[in-house]
Amino acid sequence: MAQNEDDMGIREAITDRVGGLGPVVNALLDNPAFSQALETALGARERAVHAQKSAMGALNLPAASDLERLARRVRSLSERLEGIEDGLDRMEDRARSGGGLETVEARLEGIEQSIEKIAADIATLRAA
Repeated sequence: MAQNEDDMGIREAITDRVGGLGPVVNALLDNPAFSQALETALGARERAVHAQKSAMGALNLPAASDLERLARRVRSLSERLEGIEDGLDRMEDRARSGGGLETVEARLEGIEQSIEKIAADIATLRAA
């Protein structure tokens, strides 16, 4: 039953791709010898791919799928790095427009003076 469903899926996929040649394709797919040959060829392809991966692994060489996965990972890291660079550029622009270190130092001095005033007020309250 599952074999018939697989055949129907293959049949529909091939028919969709060839368009006007549908009747010819259907006639070929109805031919048991052709269907068997197609199934054998697809199975052989899968076995060849598996054998190639095994051989590449035995030689410690990456397979095409490994290289594709690595390329996707590198692209992902590249995009993330670009995002970090953009964030750093925005921070640099903000620092330049806000007066940079001078503004930060001035704010810190103001905070220190406020802390000293609070400490003096606390000392006055303790003495009282």
